[in-house]
Amino acid sequence: MTATTPDPHTVQGDCIPAYAPLRDLLARNLSAGADLGASVAVIRDGEIVADLWGGEARPGEAWQEDTIVRVWSVTKTMAALTALVLADSGQLDLDAPVADYWPSFADERILVRHLLSHTSGMSGWTEQLSTEALLDLPLANEMLARQKPWFEPGSGSGYHMVSYGHLVDGLVRGVTGKPLSEVFAELVARPLGADFHLGVPETELGRCADLEAPPPGGIDVAALPEGNLMIPTLVNPKLDPAAFNTAPMRTVSLAGINGHGNARSIARIQSAVSHGGEVGGVRLLSPATIERIFEVQADGVDQVLLTPMRWGIGYGLPQPVAAPAVPEGRVCWWTGYGGAIVVNDLERRVTVAYAMNRMTQHMTSSERTDAYVRTAFECVEAAR
Repeated sequence: MTATTPDPHTVQGDCIPAYAPLRDLLARNLSAGADLGASVAVIRDGEIVADLWGGEARPGEAWQEDTIVRVWSVTKTMAALTALVLADSGQLDLDAPVADYWPSFADERILVRHLLSHTSGMSGWTEQLSTEALLDLPLANEMLARQKPWFEPGSGSGYHMVSYGHLVDGLVRGVTGKPLSEVFAELVARPLGADFHLGVPETELGRCADLEAPPPGGIDVAALPEGNLMIPTLVNPKLDPAAFNTAPMRTVSLAGINGHGNARSIARIQSAVSHGGEVGGVRLLSPATIERIFEVQADGVDQVLLTPMRWGIGYGLPQPVAAPAVPEGRVCWWTGYGGAIVVNDLERRVTVAYAMNRMTQHMTSSERTDAYVRTAFECVEAAR
């Protein structure tokens, strides 16, 4: 990156004329300070119709075309997609017990699809976990493998806020003998030429935008119901916002929370789902495997997020309370703490992605992110 002091109003990149309102929204948010730096992209019918970025990667340094940023739980869509690719090739059975692939996994009631849909009961660690242990994947994985689930597997959902990446990593290691980060790169990112990383190589750390922690507020702990599962997932371990931008938190693959990319790379990869399994001549999924994403695994109040959620296999499905801007229909999506999001619309053959570094109080929905999603789909309709 070249250190510059950009005009915060300037939006770089291109879009077709129908998507000018999306460019204007990004410009307004940069000007008003809602966004420090950000990228937004839309792929429609195989074409990238909007690829926009602007602002600052950190104060005084421009957000460049190749800037990447931590997108929190949008990373989960990459972990899930990798597992689905393995299922599509016959290496993984979504309906089989996890223990069939991960021999030390103790609870044989838990199926692969339970892990991918947040219905396994393995929402977090029961045993006390330090940040150092969290970064030691084999150790943290095995702590999960030997513990009892927090609720009956398959009986409902309890968002696997941090544990998701460790669970899928353990599963993928059992199937392939390789860590999830390596399999994702081999089967997904490199074949698609997508600049998304489950663990940033040290040589690429200079391209990472710094996250700005959200303002105080958000969860009113005192108002949470007794015995809720949100607090145990948040405090074990309790992550220090000051560590978000450190090399250890970027280079280790925590595939539930620390994938790094930008809107362009997120949209490129996830458009495999919205475009029938194939991107640029590279086929990742068959139509039959894509159909499985839409098999509802849980529909009700999530025991961790404490909001109504509808979960398919690997993705959230439209639920107006949780995500009012996500359109109904054959749509799957997920979002990240602070505001990043990806939405796949199979009927329109559209993928929308947004990634930024100024975090807001956003778990599943927020005014800023909702505005990007709504505007993008208004542009899609205007262009039809």
